[in-house]
Amino acid sequence: MGRSTRGGLRGVRMVGAAMSKFGKMDRSMREEAAQTGLAALNRSGLDPAVVEEILVANAFGLVDHQGHLGPLIATSLGLEGAATATVESACASGGVALQLAYTSVASGHTDATLVVGVEKVSQVDSKTATTYFTYGSDVPFEAGCGATFPALYATLATAYLHKYGATEEQLAHVAVKNHKNALANPNAHLHKAISVEQVLKSPYVAWPLKFYDCCPFSDGAAAVLLVSEALAKAWGVGGVEVLGSGRGGSAAQLSTRASLVEIPGTRQAAAQAFSQAGLRPKDVDFAEVHDCFTIAEVLAIEDLGLVKKGKGAEAAVDGLTSLSGDLPVNPSGGLKAKGHPVGATGVGQAVEVFEQLDGRAGARQVKGAEVGLSHNIGATGGSCAVHVFRRV
Repeated sequence: MGRSTRGGLRGVRMVGAAMSKFGKMDRSMREEAAQTGLAALNRSGLDPAVVEEILVANAFGLVDHQGHLGPLIATSLGLEGAATATVESACASGGVALQLAYTSVASGHTDATLVVGVEKVSQVDSKTATTYFTYGSDVPFEAGCGATFPALYATLATAYLHKYGATEEQLAHVAVKNHKNALANPNAHLHKAISVEQVLKSPYVAWPLKFYDCCPFSDGAAAVLLVSEALAKAWGVGGVEVLGSGRGGSAAQLSTRASLVEIPGTRQAAAQAFSQAGLRPKDVDFAEVHDCFTIAEVLAIEDLGLVKKGKGAEAAVDGLTSLSGDLPVNPSGGLKAKGHPVGATGVGQAVEVFEQLDGRAGARQVKGAEVGLSHNIGATGGSCAVHVFRRV
């Protein structure tokens, strides 16, 4: 169903999107995922029966003593006939699931695919949760030697500060900006304004990264419905166009990479997404990027081509990436303050893009936004997904 575009691929639209409040959830993953998936379906205005496929993004299901989430969520939605699969790609699970859903619809394999991301880790202590997170690294050569993700990203930050002369204070501005944005997001995990001074005085977790340079562990769920352009038109719904979708990869170990001041997977995924969309970085009006640590946002906006290499640390200081700047980054509050429920993170980014381009973002609305981008990476960038969206 539907016309072919961009090299034989069909037009794809995101027509429904919803997310839970990120933070700590009392319900099970199955219950939260089903409720959020239902909300996205209801928001789309389509009959749920059109859904042929459900992709569930999840990294730590066994923490909740539950695997094989796909059929459980499909059954809870009354869609037990839908084909399902669980997608695990560490912190990029949601973005990768979104890219696979796009491919499924754009290729004509399905006309409607529901993507649900969900995670719950609050039932275990921080040490246990940190241990689970380290499983996304190269365990024998990184986690097994004591390198948690704060330590790995601190390595990237150290290399960046040394090469470009950036400062801890510049990184602090990223955290301050994203906390401020989250104040206007009712679903954000953290509703707390912070100052540069507070960031700089917070204790070091792994030098040069401090407590306020790091995102929180979060629970939460997010869901989006992707359908063919023809199906959207047949139902009389607008939605948001998915113009470009790309995936890339980087060496799993930091020690084997040629450079510690860039993420190759981001550059690869972005090149694919922009080429498919027929757009360039300068066409992007706002971006949701993977800022698990403040240095991650800096690297992301550079690798995406949104700012020049070596200038990313200055962007938040200069106001370029603020909500009222020329290139708002993470208007949702980002992982840093909106929260980071691993499997739901990439899907939650797409929800924010949907709300921005549909004019539903309220006090955090980016004025005149026509083109949005989402960027989701796993671990230290071993996997990456980038999507480019446009208002219908």
